Amino acid sequence: MEKNNESTSSFQLEKNFNENLVFLNPSSDIEIKERNLPHWQQGNTVYFVTFHLADSIPQDKAESLRHEREFWKLNHKEPYSEQDLKEFYHLFSERIENLLNNGHGSCCLADTANAQIVANALLNFNHERYILYEWVVMPNHVHVLIKPLCGNQLSDILHSWKSYTANAINKKLGKSGQFWMRESYDHIIRNEKSFVKIKEYIRNNPIKAGIKQSISSFQLEKEKLKI
Repeated sequence: MEKNNESTSSFQLEKNFNENLVFLNPSSDIEIKERNLPHWQQGNTVYFVTFHLADSIPQDKAESLRHEREFWKLNHKEPYSEQDLKEFYHLFSERIENLLNNGHGSCCLADTANAQIVANALLNFNHERYILYEWVVMPNHVHVLIKPLCGNQLSDILHSWKSYTANAINKKLGKSGQFWMRESYDHIIRNEKSFVKIKEYIRNNPIKAGIKQSISSFQLEKEKLKI
């Protein structure tokens, strides 16, 4: 990943709110990709994405969630309806978020230097390949509110972030092997109300998890205002 020196905070994009935001269009084609989780993609809409460290969820909890997801998929046939996806995220995403906020695992992103590697990767192609509206690096996971720009796939963006940061941080720590959980959690933002709610959630996630210091778009903007 080549470094781009022209990085812009997501907070500044609020001036172009109505111009840039594109939400789910139920009447347009939706591409559904599936590995262990269903992923909806629809052009250059806005997505809420969470990716987390490989050791961030206890093994027994991860296995339990995996079995429950498999059971859910046996009872919900593709193509999944919008209601199916809402049910899926309600059943699993909130529980996973609570597990992540418990601070399980190495939590190596609590180290400011490691978190900064992730932050730099997120900002590297901001406004070139995607637009970041809000993001935060937590001790064992990352939240991003993002819109891919034309010609750029969300899956490719995530792969680039995770590959670069895994190699860089493993090298720094003198380690090797899996760094991130292979699959990420993502869903399309359906409307402006949902956008604002998730934006506030990302901004307040460190407070909710009891984290005194984190690297985020909001924190970077506050530091700029102090200058």
